[in-house]
Amino acid sequence: MGQARQPRRVQTYDGELGAAVARAQDGDETAFAVAYRIVQPGLLGYLRGFVGEDAEDVASDAWLEIARDLGRFKGDGAGFRGWTATIARHRALDHLRRQRVRPRSGGTEQDVLNLPGPHSTHDEALETLSTERALELVRGLPKDQAEAVLLRVVVGLDGTAAARVLGKRPGAVRTAAHRGLKRLAHQLGVGGQAAEGVTDEASRTLGESK
Repeated sequence: MGQARQPRRVQTYDGELGAAVARAQDGDETAFAVAYRIVQPGLLGYLRGFVGEDAEDVASDAWLEIARDLGRFKGDGAGFRGWTATIARHRALDHLRRQRVRPRSGGTEQDVLNLPGPHSTHDEALETLSTERALELVRGLPKDQAEAVLLRVVVGLDGTAAARVLGKRPGAVRTAAHRGLKRLAHQLGVGGQAAEGVTDEASRTLGESK
């Protein structure tokens, strides 16, 4: 099975992100601000899928931990994105335990899934996710599918990194993302053969990333 393609803007920013993180670890506060600027929008959108309107508070707690433990991080820009998502997820789960509520999928049009993309059924489907109707559909996905789609599309993680965040096998996360995108494309009616196009392209793309 395949997984969603990593957004091109994320791939572009990861080089800048990695350099900023390295400088921040040497004490450059401006570089830390750059890293925050790159990571925060996706991280906040992901957290909205968990805790709704409390996302900003949870994100603040996550960034305090990120700043505190920055010296322990080892890796590149993509690795930093996954590391911060893991911390944010733990803080979100802590918040939910305190609130005694179940995670829910959701977000706002401004924060979630506003993507550029080539002319393919798969990317058309993802771009359409910026609409209010599509966000309702994301909220209606099974929890594992919704979270896999959010990690892949909003945070911009590849399948292996998303699996590390979720503590699952990469194959399980790839399957969840694949099924979630297929269901969304079918419900959005993107193109005459939307679901089939998403399925085929997602499978090819994710098959290249093990």
